[in-house]
Amino acid sequence: MKRFLVALGCLTFPVSLFPFPVLFAQKRAITIDDYLALKAVGNPQLSPDGKWVAYTVTEYSLKDNRGITRIWLADLASGSARQLTAGPGSDRQPRWSPDGRTLAFVSTRENGAQLWVLPVAGGEARRVTTLADGVFDPVWLPDGTGLVVTSDIKWPPQQEIDRRNGDFPTDARLWTGLLWRHWDDWRAGKRQHLFAVTLGDGSTRDLTPVDHDVPTIATGGDGDVSVSPDGKEIAVAMHGDSTVADNTSVDVYIMGHDGSGMRALTTGLGADNTPRYSPDGKWLAYLSMERAGFEADRQRLMLVGRADGRTGGPTVEATKGWTLSVGSYTWCPDAKCIYGVVEERGRDNIYRIDLPSFRRSIVVGGAGVNTDVQVMPDGRDVVYLHQSNTQPTEVWLAGRQVTHHTDAALETLDLRPLEGFGFVGALGDSAFGWLLKPPGFDPAKRYPLIYLIHGGPQGAWADYWGARWNYAMFASRGYVVAAVNFHGSTGYGQKFTDAISQHWGDYPYQDLMKGLDVVARLPYVDSTRMGAAGGSYGGYMIYWIAGHSGRFKTLVSHDGVFNPVSMAGSTEELWFMDWEFGGTPYANRALYEKWSPLNFVQNWQTPILIVHSQLDYRVDLSEGYQAFTAAKVHGVPAKFLYFPDEGHWVLRPRNRRLWWGTVLDWIDQYLKPAPTGAGAR
Repeated sequence: MKRFLVALGCLTFPVSLFPFPVLFAQKRAITIDDYLALKAVGNPQLSPDGKWVAYTVTEYSLKDNRGITRIWLADLASGSARQLTAGPGSDRQPRWSPDGRTLAFVSTRENGAQLWVLPVAGGEARRVTTLADGVFDPVWLPDGTGLVVTSDIKWPPQQEIDRRNGDFPTDARLWTGLLWRHWDDWRAGKRQHLFAVTLGDGSTRDLTPVDHDVPTIATGGDGDVSVSPDGKEIAVAMHGDSTVADNTSVDVYIMGHDGSGMRALTTGLGADNTPRYSPDGKWLAYLSMERAGFEADRQRLMLVGRADGRTGGPTVEATKGWTLSVGSYTWCPDAKCIYGVVEERGRDNIYRIDLPSFRRSIVVGGAGVNTDVQVMPDGRDVVYLHQSNTQPTEVWLAGRQVTHHTDAALETLDLRPLEGFGFVGALGDSAFGWLLKPPGFDPAKRYPLIYLIHGGPQGAWADYWGARWNYAMFASRGYVVAAVNFHGSTGYGQKFTDAISQHWGDYPYQDLMKGLDVVARLPYVDSTRMGAAGGSYGGYMIYWIAGHSGRFKTLVSHDGVFNPVSMAGSTEELWFMDWEFGGTPYANRALYEKWSPLNFVQNWQTPILIVHSQLDYRVDLSEGYQAFTAAKVHGVPAKFLYFPDEGHWVLRPRNRRLWWGTVLDWIDQYLKPAPTGAGAR
């Protein structure tokens, strides 16, 4: 995902991002090619003086089969923008030096992902590091003489393999502990550590030569390394236990600027992460989950006092009494407030929390999802990423769109806003969902329905531009799209989120069926032509629906859990299944069997498309294999789409193109009448 630039350190040519008006253009449905051609804006970074924002723009290439990322710079006053980096490789994670004269960034233009620096006023980019496994997540030291970066290193099991191989290398792996793989990354024989980088000579030093991943790779937060304003202290989120796969005991650790004196600041059994020093050095903030073993507990914003440059004063919760979680946050420059991103009823709003009163107020809310907050020097306005169902991410400032990388591409597309609906769900609770009408919608017609089921399971459908599961893409073939936030969804209070644990097959299923009742009664929905699709937990629910309902004409399961017992033995984060099913399958087998789709395959009749990938270490490929075998043994029409080079998500452009074509054609096959005389595809 990163590329190269040789002598071209900085391109200073201005680029107009405002599209010429498209005259007399006919609005049309989005296509797969349209979707893949849209640029992705991300990672805004505000300059210290508040005049500029550096950010990334990713373009996806079918030819290269990858995303290519560049760094751009926008003038916040005028809105003009220019591309800063170019050439082979990708450039990402721009970070301003404290004096605002230099941008550090990670680039793959030479020797993997290394740290580079670029004079913003003009000049050549310069590579700083040569670490064997590259770097990521750079953090500047306050005096501007260097940075702290994270990098992987070989650890004893891999060193043993190398020693045994000698002159005859193999691809074998050796490990002695759990969590040997994570998401789509083999962690066996690797640790990630913090390195200090000196800009003057490019020297690097491992600050954390311990038998732990620093920062943590699991149950981490939104950036888990922070340097105190005086440069004397570093805070980091780390899992300090000897076994990390069966618990979420991540704590905030404090150490000297040279890595000395590492000590645990927090000692709770839940996950503590995302440390942030206040600009005046008087506080250290962090996010904290209270309950052990639960990765979706409410994230509380905590503050620890500091005195004489040392952290360890009284701890106070800044969000006490709230039922929602703070997803990410940043300090105001004067340390008198904190801006936090809070998921709320299908949207991400930006809140301001004043100190010391902890009074909170919405600063950016309403439609869409608002994230990646950067606070202006006056502490009043914020720069952030905004997206919605009708617009991919762009940089905004105080309610005003700053960048316009996708405007021209969207101009001719018929993209309709989401419409919310509510109903009484399981347990008598209010439940909510989204509806999207297809392009060229005619209220006098009746349309087939695609019913989307989200994963997590502690997640939610939001008013966002789906980078993988996109509402408009499903609607593009002439479907009404519905998506319900069932019990277990986030953004509706922690009690609602908690309700799914140990209840995978009842409360969420009841919500989905009740929501389907509401949608099926709409005059423009053809209730005889309905299909459902879901990924991860949503894929589990597709398998569950297959054994419990005949209301759908076709089903699509992406990376779904089919057999909770085998899932518990093949996933990497063991605490997840332990929490969701009330213990291990060895100790609580009955609940695993109660909610297992495997035990209801004798009821399967609905045609099903199963998608699963080789590198999915969260929900192992074998789950898809088992489900496909069960379908075929029971005579159910089924198709399997396999990706050898993807993980839990399909990310490569060619694979995404294939995914959408296969999924939409499969749905069409069963929800759209075939032309007269034509057979099924």
